[in-house]
Amino acid sequence: MQLQVINSPFNQEQAELLNRILPTLTESQKVWLSGYLAASQSASIPGTPEAPVAELPAENTRQTISKEVTILYGSQTGNAQGLANNAGKTLEGRGFQVTISSMSDFKPNNLKKVQNLLIVVSTHGEGDPPDNALSFHEFLHGRRAPKLDDLRFSVLSLGDSSYEFFCETGKQFDKRLEELGGDRIASRVDCDLDFDEPAAEWIESVLNGLSEAQVEGSAAAPAAAGTAAAGETIYSRTNPFYAEVLENLNLNGRGSNKETRHLEISLEGSGLTYQPGDALGIYPQNDPELVNELIQALNSNPDETVTINKQGDIRSLREAFTSHYEITVLTKPLLEKIAQLTDIDELHELISSGNEDKLKDYIEGRDLLDVVKDFGPFGISSQEFSDLLRKMPARLYSIASSLTSNPDEVHVTIGAVRYTTHGRDRNGVCSVLCADRLELGDTLPVYIQHNQNFKLPENPDTPIIMVGPGTGIAPFRSFMQEREEIGTEGKSWLFFGDQHFVTDFLYQTEWQKWLKDGVLTKMDVAFSRDTDEKVYVQHRMLEHSKELFEWLEQGASLYVCGDEKNMAHDVQNTLIDIIEKEGNMSREKAEAYVADMQQQKRYQRDVY
Repeated sequence: MQLQVINSPFNQEQAELLNRILPTLTESQKVWLSGYLAASQSASIPGTPEAPVAELPAENTRQTISKEVTILYGSQTGNAQGLANNAGKTLEGRGFQVTISSMSDFKPNNLKKVQNLLIVVSTHGEGDPPDNALSFHEFLHGRRAPKLDDLRFSVLSLGDSSYEFFCETGKQFDKRLEELGGDRIASRVDCDLDFDEPAAEWIESVLNGLSEAQVEGSAAAPAAAGTAAAGETIYSRTNPFYAEVLENLNLNGRGSNKETRHLEISLEGSGLTYQPGDALGIYPQNDPELVNELIQALNSNPDETVTINKQGDIRSLREAFTSHYEITVLTKPLLEKIAQLTDIDELHELISSGNEDKLKDYIEGRDLLDVVKDFGPFGISSQEFSDLLRKMPARLYSIASSLTSNPDEVHVTIGAVRYTTHGRDRNGVCSVLCADRLELGDTLPVYIQHNQNFKLPENPDTPIIMVGPGTGIAPFRSFMQEREEIGTEGKSWLFFGDQHFVTDFLYQTEWQKWLKDGVLTKMDVAFSRDTDEKVYVQHRMLEHSKELFEWLEQGASLYVCGDEKNMAHDVQNTLIDIIEKEGNMSREKAEAYVADMQQQKRYQRDVY
């Protein structure tokens, strides 16, 4: 609606100003403005008390902008939780009252009381919610979910674009909150592995969306990440510590089909601390031979310089491909970006609608060098090509040591990944770096990834059951070291599995010593290639189903670490089978039993 000068008390200039600003106002801004004008008019009348100019009409609850913000996070490895905490600090610094909670700790019935809701959630596995988001996700998508007409919300979604269902959980929350009547404070932001910048942009857009609230006495912004108040360096994911390698051993015996490295790394002088259950982030380097082949296939000069970030840092192409960019993982978004800059019909056909299965088959087992050989070189500059790539993500490894037992050190257990596909040998970026090129005295850029979703019970005497085949044994070594140091009396039971007893029993002497000393109460092992019929950890669990259920009934906490795609699903199904059988329950009640264990943090998983 346009204001006509001829029928209004405004002059031409005022009318033009109003016509420019009125269409841009939100409903809440219009309500505030009308309240302000009414208050100003009342204040101009002699004898009328002066009204507070920033106050909204109390009866219009839908438009009242609260200074209270609730942040709910769903996190498997700790990234979403960390971002939720950072967002909370930023909002508190602007004068908001912030409540931060894991989705599993939040009472869903309180959702109707929330006016400003921020969701920070990762996507796990093949589009699944993280464990501590399952119950809230189920409630919100169920029939008991309430109408949320008074809710304002925004979603920050974390994922990995190399997976088909990228950021799926965040997308589901965003869609469902809208369906229930909520209005967006700011649009959803989907983050890839390099999430710092998009997450910062998201919180800024949230602040803009909340800026209609009258925040009094805004506090100073928190100190910049990476710098302590007193000027002491703080090491973090964005400012890793270069840690010296003290030990690098192959845990597997001669003749094994596997190579599992045990690394001991110094944290001396870093100020970094951790607890059992946390992870170590390592920023690796790409294989120099692969880097050289890629540069050659692009017909580029390895010494040519490129700008690698928004800060304008410059590196040689060889250095950029070695340390800064990810070149071993293909994603659909990357192929789409390459296609946009080229006229290659075959590539455009590959990413076209209807060819999703063909694209998925192509991406599986291939890397950037394959794309350049199959479709390139692309006729674009090295800078344009580099700008298409995503930053090298850190690799996370479950910590295999207790800081109490190993001051100023951190240990990790890393299985070397090697395979052959599409006519080429392939290597895991970080695992084969550690296996083949890492010498004692070398340094690795590292940081601690705290994980509150995989922690020993608060009561050290609580019984624990640990299921960790292969490198999944790592966090349980840290559990045992910690419990040995503090002298806990709680029972403990380990289920471990691998291929062969003789060559693949990781940390065998340590486990046998803990068993002998009583630090470990029970141990059951499964070596799948030592018997005619393959036996896995879930089979050992079934063999001891009665006793295992007794431990659960006594309040034991159960932990699972290792492969998510197969092992973790098999173990969970077996767990439900055991509870159903030994508890004489229906399948539905057994599943509810497991869900209740998760809610009580008695069933925790660190799976990948």
